[in-house]
Amino acid sequence: MEDLFAVLHVVSAVFIVGPMAILPMTAMRAIRTGQAGQVQVLARSTQILALLSLLVVVFGFAILGVTTHDTTITTGWVLSSLVLYAIALGLTLFLVVPTLQRAADELATAGTATTHPAPPRYPAVAMGSGVTSLLLVAVVVLMTWKP
Repeated sequence: MEDLFAVLHVVSAVFIVGPMAILPMTAMRAIRTGQAGQVQVLARSTQILALLSLLVVVFGFAILGVTTHDTTITTGWVLSSLVLYAIALGLTLFLVVPTLQRAADELATAGTATTHPAPPRYPAVAMGSGVTSLLLVAVVVLMTWKP
């Protein structure tokens, strides 16, 4: 069972968390080009993937439940990974997604042409998604290195 849960954990991390981290960066291009509809779709997709990413945690807990190693939730790298993931998830759900939704609304109201040099909400999306990606990279390092 441990191998099955490990495969599910890794596959869900790759195919759910990976896109969750990349879609906001795609949305930044749509913000720059004034595509309100695309920004809205990418915001919704990011939100869905962020919520689905909880499956990665569930599969991780399943591994801990069946493992024969001395790894528990209080093991340093596991606990650190959980904390970093929780921060990344919070940033995604409470900063990046709402900011993308506001950007889409602003773009829709203003039309496709932006009248100011910095497209609406672009810096906040860039900062939030960048920090989220760095946190997720740290989680991957901890999961593979297991210090």
